[in-house]
Amino acid sequence: MLERIVSPADAARSERTGWLRRLSPTARLLVGCRAVRSLGQGALVVDFALYLHALDWSAVQIGAVYMGGLVLGAGLTLLAGPLSDRIGRKPFLLGYESALAVAALIALSTANPAWLAVAAMVGAFGRGANGAAGPFGPVEQAWLADGLADADFGAVYSLNTASGFGGMAAGAVLASLPALWADWLPGPLRYRPLFLLVLLGSLVTLALVGRMTETRGARASEPPPDATTPAERRREHGMLLRLMGINTLNGLAIGVIGPFMALWFHLRFGAGPATIGPVIALAFVLSSVASLWTGWLTRRLGTALSVVVMRFVGLVLLGLLPFAPSYGLAAACYVLRAACNRSTAGARQVVGLKLVGPARRGLAASLNSISMQIPRALGPVIGGALLDTGLLTAPMLIAAALQGVYLALYAATFRRLG
Repeated sequence: MLERIVSPADAARSERTGWLRRLSPTARLLVGCRAVRSLGQGALVVDFALYLHALDWSAVQIGAVYMGGLVLGAGLTLLAGPLSDRIGRKPFLLGYESALAVAALIALSTANPAWLAVAAMVGAFGRGANGAAGPFGPVEQAWLADGLADADFGAVYSLNTASGFGGMAAGAVLASLPALWADWLPGPLRYRPLFLLVLLGSLVTLALVGRMTETRGARASEPPPDATTPAERRREHGMLLRLMGINTLNGLAIGVIGPFMALWFHLRFGAGPATIGPVIALAFVLSSVASLWTGWLTRRLGTALSVVVMRFVGLVLLGLLPFAPSYGLAAACYVLRAACNRSTAGARQVVGLKLVGPARRGLAASLNSISMQIPRALGPVIGGALLDTGLLTAPMLIAAALQGVYLALYAATFRRLG
């Protein structure tokens, strides 16, 4: 019998795609959960602030809800990681999806400010998380890593991120639906059916998580024992403290403008969901492409310098955005700026992980996340207060100034990292 001759090109192609065949059923379901969950998140990124505005909430009140949700999420993130190592990952995801379903039901049923505020904080409505499981996103990431070969990490996590961006883009397109039934559901009521999308997504995700199996015991990616010396520990602590301090500027800048972009477009240009949704959807699509570009760039410029280059382009676009004379130009600045900034998320995570040895990467990842979340929780109140006084340009300029200082400190501190 003749043996099939495998060419070098076929072998290389098989190696590039082999990780897909090696994915466990649980890993495939986790990626699917992210895609399903991101649909509702994408729709509410566009419409939730507009919904509250239609209910006559002030921008400060909207910002306070965002702040409360971020503070709650930061606290749960701190607790979830260590506990999930002891009791497993699955209970956290089941609990999150159950809570999200209840929050969606509340939002579907009432516009009472107190109940809606609680539902928004629990469900993280309007903030978006690229399909991640809210404060239990790190738990989900840790579960996805179980059993992965080291060579497959980059491809699998890129797929996971891409599925979230794709779902967010689709959800942002669906955010234009309220314009279709505005004649039957006038005023704020036209936004209410979107919470049905969140509810259905959480029920589907609950079913998917229920089918998953969790492997206990040693993981394929188990880090080696910590062998750092006291001097190395002190150096690592110093670098982590610098990273946390620099991150506060970035987190505050994101909080000032991030949750209000749809509302800003509405106040500045009178745009509604039908015109804002496609713009935000395009931003998510380009973010996915730009993420791949940044990954290519890191191999040529190094991780930290790639972050600086992409974020500098985003900073220039942010400075131009509030002075755009038309909605089309403002939307173009927003889309390109969002793609440049979001594309560096993975590279910035890598920079944080490179500051410590393998045995302490979990600590580094947690501190990197928390140092962004806490100042980010303060930003919406500041941005909301400025919008309420009619200062539409000020939040953009404040955010640009903060991110300019952040970028200068980031480049000076981490430029020598590979």
